[in-house]
Amino acid sequence: MLSPTEPAPVRKSIPQVDFDLDDLDADEERYLDFYRKVGVHEDMLVPLAEHHDGPHSYYVLFDRTATWGHPGMPQVLAVHLQRDYEKQTFSFEQAPLPLPAMAQSWLIHRGCPHDAIGLDPELGPPPADEATRALERRLAGDGNHYAMGYSYTSDDPDDMVVLVALRALDERAPLPFRVVVEEVDTETWTHTLREGGFDTVGEALQWCDDRLTGEAGPLPPIRPAAAASRPAGVAKAPAPRPPGRSR
Repeated sequence: MLSPTEPAPVRKSIPQVDFDLDDLDADEERYLDFYRKVGVHEDMLVPLAEHHDGPHSYYVLFDRTATWGHPGMPQVLAVHLQRDYEKQTFSFEQAPLPLPAMAQSWLIHRGCPHDAIGLDPELGPPPADEATRALERRLAGDGNHYAMGYSYTSDDPDDMVVLVALRALDERAPLPFRVVVEEVDTETWTHTLREGGFDTVGEALQWCDDRLTGEAGPLPPIRPAAAASRPAGVAKAPAPRPPGRSR
């Protein structure tokens, strides 16, 4: 997670995103749609990672305007552009996501090479430990194994945290509801990422709610052996989003 006003504690030139869409406005409706959903805040989007492959471009962007939107909304934006120079137009997909690793996963599953969308190490707090790096790699590579049901991003300087509740798409997965927590240490300017497992959506969301009020206990560990006791064929509904809290 980045500060809404500065992507690193040491002041430096903030990179600007360039979508390179000059002269690709033949489809006016699509161009306006892109402007409304992405381009309107172009000067407030910080490129954490980007990759260009011919007509395709992939971006992981930090949206500095999100801090002024609905409380808890994601502050990372994944964007995939495909340009058609012959027709002078383009197509695009975009998705607001709570974690950079989830944005990387979203782009990888739209054709971006896994090793081409690494995050700029000079932007944002680096991982504090190997456990964080390992979980981020797994989220980026296996993110399509889970559906996101809830997220909450807090950029309160006293408690910078991102909470994400996920549901395993495989009904036989052990502890099918997962909560991923990113916490930023503003003194060391590093971040940690941890994961816990829950049997029910209610338990997962209750833990998230307790974390926001400072009442949560430790995250329950992931226990692979729990899969044996889970009945097959019982589908779980996606987690609903509880009411947002103010920052």
